[in-house]
Amino acid sequence: MRHVATRVFSIAGGVLAIVGVTSLVAVALPATPPQATASHRSAESWQKQPGSARAKPIQAVDSVTITVADLDRSIAFFQDVLEFSLDSRSEAAGEAMEHLTGVFGCRILTARLSLGTEHVELRQFLAPEGQPMPVDSRSNDRWFQHIAIVVSDMDRAYAHLREHKVRHASSGPQTLPQSIPAAAGISAFYFKDPDGHVLEIIHFPPGKGDPRWQASTDRLFLGIDHTAIVVKDTDASLSFYHGVLGMRIAGASENFGTEQEHLNNVFGARLRITGLRAESGPGIELLEYLAPAGGRDYPTGTQSNDLWCWQTNIIGPHVHELSASLREHGTAWISPGVVSLGADDSAIAVQDRDGHAIRVMERAGSPR
Repeated sequence: MRHVATRVFSIAGGVLAIVGVTSLVAVALPATPPQATASHRSAESWQKQPGSARAKPIQAVDSVTITVADLDRSIAFFQDVLEFSLDSRSEAAGEAMEHLTGVFGCRILTARLSLGTEHVELRQFLAPEGQPMPVDSRSNDRWFQHIAIVVSDMDRAYAHLREHKVRHASSGPQTLPQSIPAAAGISAFYFKDPDGHVLEIIHFPPGKGDPRWQASTDRLFLGIDHTAIVVKDTDASLSFYHGVLGMRIAGASENFGTEQEHLNNVFGARLRITGLRAESGPGIELLEYLAPAGGRDYPTGTQSNDLWCWQTNIIGPHVHELSASLREHGTAWISPGVVSLGADDSAIAVQDRDGHAIRVMERAGSPR
């Protein structure tokens, strides 16, 4: 993506997106697992460093967008299997949408769904259609992204997914051991949607996660705790998410062992994990694979209509001000600049250091 000066375009309405993937790989692990290098900064040192002085921190992670091949099929999956509710459907086309997605001649169907207080947006490009999901995608490839759906009972949730014949990405549910104090007792399972996007169900034991996940309920699927993305270098990613966007560091962990390997379905997996939060909405979790080597970079020439792309949608206080900080940071742009959405709403679309797409929207009446 090239860097351009900020310009303003107009649009009647619509929403945007991009999507993710994963899979499996077997790689030999050294006898002694690698440790984080001395150049890695601790979460504590990052927490002591303020964010960008020029841009105000983002206000919320609004939603995560997933590009799908068949919108009706994907809506049915999220509603019937995962108990999401359909909030709205829309169709958008035109010059401004082309600028916002970077896809010329696009016409897009979008559905917004909710689970608890969190949201996903499913997006189908009627035109032009993008490339299919790579069949050899792996969990340590840097185009990997998923959402973590919180469940009240892991055994019941796994049985429910088996009844609906979902495809496995993990070998089965995994409970992380006491040897990983920050994550001990958390159980999780990766599976695939109809397009092959990897999703996660996660269960938090008492004392772990947001306290609201411990509330008594009859519901099985509760909400979205976070979206996770694979990054090449955590410190470089923190300079963007913490330094420029102003997200706070909520926690950090180094995960390894047979449970983590079977969760990711990557032999020898050892991950540096860093959780980030805005004022509200799900978190963003950075996954840096310390081992094994071989995770592939985001594909050159990726377009928003390609099925391996995801987009994280965030709310910011002033996109023009943020745009200046992003240009100063050397951020890659998807939109040519600020795009007007009507009713005093505006948005920008950029890529983080690894190629993951971010949309930042300023809504009318947002505090500045």
